Amino acid sequence: MALYVQKFGGTSVGSVERIKAVAEKVKGFRDNGHQVVVVVSAMSGETNRLIGMANEINDEPTPREMDMLVSTGEQVTISLLALALHKLGVPATSYTGSQVGILTDSAHTKARIQRIETDDLQDDLDDGQVVVVAGFQGVDEEGNITTLGRGGSDTTGVALAAALKADECQIYTDVDGVYTTDPRVCSRAQRLDTITVEEMLELASLGSKVLQIRAVEFAGKYNVPLRVLSSFEDGPGTLIVADSDQDEDSMEEPLISGIAFTANEAKLTLLNTPDVPGVASRILGPIAAANIEVDMIVQNVAPAGDYTDFTFTVAKGDYKQTLKILNEQVLPELGEGEVKGDDNIAKVSLVGVGMRSHAGVASKMFRVLAEENINIRMVSTSEIKISVVIDEKHMELAVKALHKAFGLDKRDIESE
Repeated sequence: MALYVQKFGGTSVGSVERIKAVAEKVKGFRDNGHQVVVVVSAMSGETNRLIGMANEINDEPTPREMDMLVSTGEQVTISLLALALHKLGVPATSYTGSQVGILTDSAHTKARIQRIETDDLQDDLDDGQVVVVAGFQGVDEEGNITTLGRGGSDTTGVALAAALKADECQIYTDVDGVYTTDPRVCSRAQRLDTITVEEMLELASLGSKVLQIRAVEFAGKYNVPLRVLSSFEDGPGTLIVADSDQDEDSMEEPLISGIAFTANEAKLTLLNTPDVPGVASRILGPIAAANIEVDMIVQNVAPAGDYTDFTFTVAKGDYKQTLKILNEQVLPELGEGEVKGDDNIAKVSLVGVGMRSHAGVASKMFRVLAEENINIRMVSTSEIKISVVIDEKHMELAVKALHKAFGLDKRDIESE
């Protein structure tokens, strides 16, 4: 007998028919003798509907009341799923985040889990119950309902799996695993059997939307076996593991595990800025004060006392505000310089733990892009990642070319 925590997202429970299908899947695990905790999101579109109603009433709703409102979406789903399980003869009890003992800090709309009280939950499991838990929510020390941010049901699932020492946390989505890149962009993308936590964290932070990054961090921190599966078809999915199980000396070890990309980027450059100590802080300080996150940074080297260019990227949604801050706050402070911006760029990234023991990944990446006549605007690297900024119009071409060049294309089974 094993203990599974299974999380089903909004599309997986998007209708009464889908909820019934989830109940059948859960029943199958229980019939095989396993204990099951089910974490569910609100039905697809429900959270957006609730937010829309709130904004019609008040365009500046208070965070506490928004948490009270949007947390009701999951409450509907847990009740319906428990009823569906009862119809199949499966004893089940539904709980909100506060009822199950998910205690958080008081940061409304973006709370973080502090601890989980599992005694009552474990008692229900020992009594043969399926426990159905509302994802995305908890309660603070004052008894206020809190939410964990969009996608927070993934975090709820992993956190419960960690607290209960579950054998596996299974994340059911509308895809059947983690792919080498987005199959909608590259039709020859293939599903990965396994991927490391490190690689998944990089892919999640670089634009892959399969898992919420906080959930992956939680899985890595508490060593929770995490598997991504399809709600709509059977299959092994992708297992996210702490370390690669592959032999590093294997000739068939994949050098690159995946390619992430995003067009949600904008680039800003300050031309002719003084190359003196403290300039970077004077540029980025006002941007940080506006709660704008800076991603890639490149500063040209200049002779002592000369002038240089300072380039960085932000999310496309922050582009106009950042441009305004630079023109109205930074340039007057510096006393000289000029700002140029471009919000028609994309970031393409290679990710793979194989980079640690193989040289030449960057040079090969640059050569492949050059052969496609794609100009690189910026470069950023880490131990298992190389990211480049290019023109947005070349993004899909770059992804397909790199996917093929690094041997990630799905093999033609008929030719084998």
